[in-house]
Amino acid sequence: MSWTYKTHKIGDITQFPENTFGFVYIVTHNPTGKSYIGKKVLFHNKKKRLGKKELAALTGIVGRRPTYKLEVKESDWINYYGSQKDIKQLLLEGKKDEFERTILKMCPNKKAMTYFEIKYQMIYQVLEKPDEFFNDNILGKFFTKDLQDIDFDENLVPEVK
Repeated sequence: MSWTYKTHKIGDITQFPENTFGFVYIVTHNPTGKSYIGKKVLFHNKKKRLGKKELAALTGIVGRRPTYKLEVKESDWINYYGSQKDIKQLLLEGKKDEFERTILKMCPNKKAMTYFEIKYQMIYQVLEKPDEFFNDNILGKFFTKDLQDIDFDENLVPEVK
C-alpha cells in the first residue's frame, strides 16, 4: 500500500524530492473517521561495530580508535502507519486496508519536520477533538487529559482595530 501526496501515489524512495529528510503525515481509519497526525524519517543512522579486519586497517589515527561506523539505512516508512497503540491494535487485527495514508508536508530536516508536525496538530486541534483523532499528546508535553475541563473558544484571535 502506498502513500498519497497531493494527487500522487508514492511507493518508492526515489519518488521523494532529493533533499527530503522525512515527512509529516495523517493516517485515517475510514470506518471510524479517526485520524492520527505524526512524522516519519526516510533514513536512519545505524551504528555498526567494526570487525577485526576493519580495525586493523585503521592506521595513523591519533587518539582513541573508533569501534563502530555509521551506516545509513532506509526506514520502514513504506509500511508505517503510526506508533499510536490503538492504530497498532487495529493493524494486528488485520485491518490495514481500512486506513488511508496521506503525506501533508515533505521536510528537508528534523527541525522542520517537528515544526510542521506541531503546526498541523494545532491546526487540526488534535487534542481538542479526541473523538476525531488518535493523538493524545503533542511533543509529550501537552496531553488531551490535561485539557478535558477547558471550554475552548472557537474564535481565539481578537479583532484588531
